[in-house]
Amino acid sequence: MISIKQVIRKKSITFNILLFSYYLFPIHCSYPQPNELLTGADIFVKNHLDLIKGKRVGIVTNHTAILKNGVHIADTLNSIDEISITALFGPEHGIRGMAPAGKKIESGIDMQTGIPVFSLYGKDRKPTKEMLKNVDIILYDIQDVGVRFYTYISTLFYVLEAAAENNIPVIVLDRPNPVDGVTIEGPVLDESLKSFVGIAHIPVRYAMTPGELAEYFSNEILPDTLKPDLRVIKMQGWKRDSYHNEYDYKWIPPSPNIPDIQSALVYPGTCLLEGTNISEGRGTENPFRTIGAPFINSEELLDELMKRDIRGAELKPVSFTPVAIQGVVESPKYRDEVCNGISIKVKDKSFRPFEFAIKLISSLVKLYPDDFKFNSYFDRLSGDKNLKEQILQGKSFEEISRQWQKELEEFKSIRNKYLLY
Repeated sequence: MISIKQVIRKKSITFNILLFSYYLFPIHCSYPQPNELLTGADIFVKNHLDLIKGKRVGIVTNHTAILKNGVHIADTLNSIDEISITALFGPEHGIRGMAPAGKKIESGIDMQTGIPVFSLYGKDRKPTKEMLKNVDIILYDIQDVGVRFYTYISTLFYVLEAAAENNIPVIVLDRPNPVDGVTIEGPVLDESLKSFVGIAHIPVRYAMTPGELAEYFSNEILPDTLKPDLRVIKMQGWKRDSYHNEYDYKWIPPSPNIPDIQSALVYPGTCLLEGTNISEGRGTENPFRTIGAPFINSEELLDELMKRDIRGAELKPVSFTPVAIQGVVESPKYRDEVCNGISIKVKDKSFRPFEFAIKLISSLVKLYPDDFKFNSYFDRLSGDKNLKEQILQGKSFEEISRQWQKELEEFKSIRNKYLLY
């Protein structure tokens, strides 16, 4: 057993005892062989091509739709003579994932296949009747990060709605929830805050795969008069309590600022900093894992966090200067200014990113009341119009989160009907 004194180092605070088990990230011990995983796309190509042969196929996808052999689903299907792909539909960041966050995407032609591409992150967020005129069936294959404000699930919702309106069947090729399919966090979305970063009445971490979420959207969110003809191609080998790095499947950054699994693990919490004047680390090598501002004293912030029972993460002081990075971020917060703050490294599965973020923001409000600011985006990200005021009032995370529990329990009960694994 490693003592707390051994874990705490100068300029480094670790808030948990590191347990040497299969559930840890690689630290200083040996690990089992990765688990075998086959995504819905792998299973589809192997067993279900008959579902689209002779039909005009539209694929909602991006750069993450890679098969186990390293080839993209669109490139794979386009090489098969009996299959006709007539349209590709791209979410935020584009069909090949090259556009920075928030940048509008234009429709055009996919240079690798020559297939028309329709943007679902430009003038239109939902496929139009005109876009779908040459489509008999839709495939959906996108890796997301299991978080409500990650816009790929909003694209999924609108695809299901448009498909129902136009009587077009949808096949969702399922992929893992990379931050586990068990842990649920954060408030259920207040309907008054519905937006493209909060499309439906679900928590921040909803612990469902894209296929499960598609079933939930279809049966619980869309009206009874608008039910899509939906089929989910399940994965093989995925376990609900697992993280993505527990498999032999290569990590493909789902967006430019989620470069690795560590960023994905903290993103459900530190993305809330986009609704403040604190840098969330865009413009650094470790976005969402590096947070700060020019007015922060790193050691002071670490001392305050030490009082708030942060578990499962190692925090260190850091100074950084956000810069523009081509294809990743054009104008990061505090561009070319020196910021002080902390870096975050997840150590085990006791870490709760949304809880951490509330405790972090509460610490910043306490330490820097004249410098720290919320902006109007915070409410849309949190999905709770009261959260900001409760933080400013100095309420603890435990007091705040108690108010979510009834709705969370109701969500869990409904969610259970749609779990496929």
